[in-house]
Amino acid sequence: MLAIFQAAGWPIWLLLIASIVATALIIERLLYLRRSKILPKRLLDEVVQVYRNKQITPDVIDKLEKSSPLGIVLSAALRNVDAPRDVMKESIEEAGSGVAHTLERFLTTLGTIATLAPLMGLFGTVVGMIEIFGSQNTAGSNPAALAHGISVALYNTGFGLAIAMPTLVFYRHFRALVDSFIIDMEQQAVKFVDVVHSKRK
Repeated sequence: MLAIFQAAGWPIWLLLIASIVATALIIERLLYLRRSKILPKRLLDEVVQVYRNKQITPDVIDKLEKSSPLGIVLSAALRNVDAPRDVMKESIEEAGSGVAHTLERFLTTLGTIATLAPLMGLFGTVVGMIEIFGSQNTAGSNPAALAHGISVALYNTGFGLAIAMPTLVFYRHFRALVDSFIIDMEQQAVKFVDVVHSKRK
């Protein structure tokens, strides 16, 4: 593998760095974007119970805020539990936008790598081809050596595509996952607002 990288030229090392970064980000997002961590199952019921038992204290709100992204949204609602419905919903939306930004962290980088990797591979191939044809002399060339050189140059394109395809799949997966989390959080927050304003039993 090392011999292939050395033969393919310096552009392939850029692709290697991109692959390491993409792998690290994918692992980090897989560990962070877990439904049990983002949307704890019984958290809304617990918050409703705290509200009905009138146990809302600064310590409870702080603990809720640190528990999960959904906790951040619901803690914003608890802080404004005595405010009018519009004010309460506005505070939830503000907290939700901050949570959405956190959930989308690194996704732009993943998308950029997925888009850029094939272009980097093509760039490496072009550089390799220029070097191959530039090294030929006027007396002629060895067809076998030329074919070998071209195959080595194409490693860049192949490696670029090999990076781009799984990265793109994970990028799309994470985007869909984040969108579903945001929708679920909005729905749970609206349920809590309805409970507070006595429109939901």
